[in-house]
Amino acid sequence: MKFCILFLVYLITPFTLATYSDGLARKVMLSMSSAAYSDIPERCIKNVFGQSGVFGRQVSVTCDKVSNDRCSGFTAVSHDDKAIIISFRGSTGFLQLAQEASGEIFNKPIPFFSGGAVSLYFYNAFNDVWTKGLKDSFLGLKNKYPTYKVYVTGHSLGGAMACICAATIVKSGYISSNNILLYTMGEPRVGDDDFVKGFDKLNIEAYRIIHKHDLVPHLPPDHLFGYKHHKEEIFYNNDMTSGSKFKICSGDDSNSCSSASVDLSINDHLHYFNTDVSDYGYHGCFA
Repeated sequence: MKFCILFLVYLITPFTLATYSDGLARKVMLSMSSAAYSDIPERCIKNVFGQSGVFGRQVSVTCDKVSNDRCSGFTAVSHDDKAIIISFRGSTGFLQLAQEASGEIFNKPIPFFSGGAVSLYFYNAFNDVWTKGLKDSFLGLKNKYPTYKVYVTGHSLGGAMACICAATIVKSGYISSNNILLYTMGEPRVGDDDFVKGFDKLNIEAYRIIHKHDLVPHLPPDHLFGYKHHKEEIFYNNDMTSGSKFKICSGDDSNSCSSASVDLSINDHLHYFNTDVSDYGYHGCFA
C-alpha cells in the first residue's frame, strides 16, 4: 500500500508542480517571440540575455504563396536560464486571412502523428522552416547542451507553429516532456479534438497566453471545422502591465476565460505585456 501511494505521488508530482511564470513570460518568452519578427534576432538576444545569450540560426522561407510572405524561426541559448530557445514568426498576411476565417487556413486539416489533424496551412508553415535548417540547428544545440531545458515560443501564427514544434520534438523523442516549456501568445486553434487529446497526452507544460479581447485565439470561430484549443489558457483581462492579474483555465478550450469575450480586438492581439510585439522585436527589444 505504501509503495502504491509513493508511486502515485511520483507520477503526479511533475505535473502538479508545474507553474506558469509571469516573469518568465515577460522577460524571455515575449522578447524571443518579438525577436522572431526581426531579421536580426541577435540584437534582442544580446539585449535580453547579455553575455549569457548565444544566437543559433534563423531560417526564413516563403510560406504564403498568395502574398509571397515569409515565415521564420530561430534558435538561441540562454546559459543563465540553462535553456535552448526555439521561436517562430508567422506571415503578416495571416492576420488578414484569419480575420476572414479563411478556408485557405482552416478547411484543410491533415493527419498529425501524435494524433488527430492540424491545419495544413499551420503545418506547412512550421514544417518548411523546421526541415530547411531549424531542426538541424536545434539538434546541434541539444547535443551540445544535453541538460538544458527547451523553451518554445511564438506569437499569432508563430504560436501555432510553436505548438506543432513542441508536439513534434516530444513525440519524436528528441526530448522528454518534463524538459520543455511552451509559451504562446495569441495562438489560434491549431487542430481538431483528437489532436488536442493527443497533445495533452504528451504532458507538455504548455501555456496559451491571451490578452483580453484578442481576436485570433477565437479562430476559427465556434469550433468551425472541428478545431479546438489545447490546455492551458492564461487569461489577462487587463492591459498586461507589470503586476497585472491573470486567470488560469486548465481545461481544453475552457468557457471560463477568454471565451466570455464578445468585443474582439486586433489591437489586443498586436499588444502583449503592454508591448507592441512586432515593433519591440524590430527595435532590438530595447525597453
